[in-house]
Amino acid sequence: MPAVTADTLTLPRINRPGEGSTQRPVISLTTGPRGYEGEGFPVVRAFAGVPQKLLDPFVHMDQMGEVEYEPGEPLGTDWHPHRGFETVTYIIDGLFQHQDSHGGGGLITNGATQWMTAGAGILHIETPPAELVESGGTFHGIQLWVNLPASDKFISPKYQNLEGGQSELLSSDDGGALVRIIAGDIDGHTGPGATHTPIVFAHATVSPGAELSVPWRADFNSLVYVLSGRGTIGAEKRPIQQGQLAVLGAGDAITVAADSGQDSHRPAMEILLLGGQPIREPVFQHGPFVMNTRQQVVEAMEDFQAGRLGVVPPNALRPHRVKR
Repeated sequence: MPAVTADTLTLPRINRPGEGSTQRPVISLTTGPRGYEGEGFPVVRAFAGVPQKLLDPFVHMDQMGEVEYEPGEPLGTDWHPHRGFETVTYIIDGLFQHQDSHGGGGLITNGATQWMTAGAGILHIETPPAELVESGGTFHGIQLWVNLPASDKFISPKYQNLEGGQSELLSSDDGGALVRIIAGDIDGHTGPGATHTPIVFAHATVSPGAELSVPWRADFNSLVYVLSGRGTIGAEKRPIQQGQLAVLGAGDAITVAADSGQDSHRPAMEILLLGGQPIREPVFQHGPFVMNTRQQVVEAMEDFQAGRLGVVPPNALRPHRVKR
């Protein structure tokens, strides 16, 4: 897994929660179904079956891949609109290109993140570059949707390019886990992503037999998603494995432990730590629009059809096709 790596023995340590802390219990454990997105790339629908109020302020998350493409197979999405939220695309392994109608764009690669605030409306495309389509190869990433409060749903679009090396790299207290903070704060250590809605988004690699225990803001919700491997979650040590999402209850600490035995092709447990301050507003989502009411979604569709969400630029990126 080529996402940014480091020697955990030389990194700043996350303080283990104190004796007076309360470990968050598991209140739900779900397995994401597999599906297809865009022009046909495989995904795991990580939040499927989980009530929106437990996810708030998050709306949607796909684990894209992990897939080993043959030459000519890599697929992405063509130009499409968004309004009312932020898209976060984190590439763990492989290459992805982004371009939007507001001037944002670039190549996203191992450990990098593109953070797009759709706000009032934007058009964008995400697709594998021509060289990956031609050669094939490994592709693995995450797309996360972060809701915006009603007061921010019509702000101007914004784009952030966060290279893998910008992530805040930390070690667990005993060096058994590597934590990459992409956005938000854990134990006083802050990631580079600037967010409208207060959240934490981090990727951790937990070595076989190791335990990761971190302090967590009591006013945030808490989600743990397993990208690969298996272990246990919470004070009750509930078994959890690849493709599963744990929603945790109240408390100010999170503990995840990796089993001593992991799959040979994936030597460690890989997890996402997610949490945020709930917005507690109505959510009406339809396709690429996340608003507060049905009427607002109807208006977003009308604005898109009238060209008011943006215009595809003259130098527009397009999905690459291998000529047969």
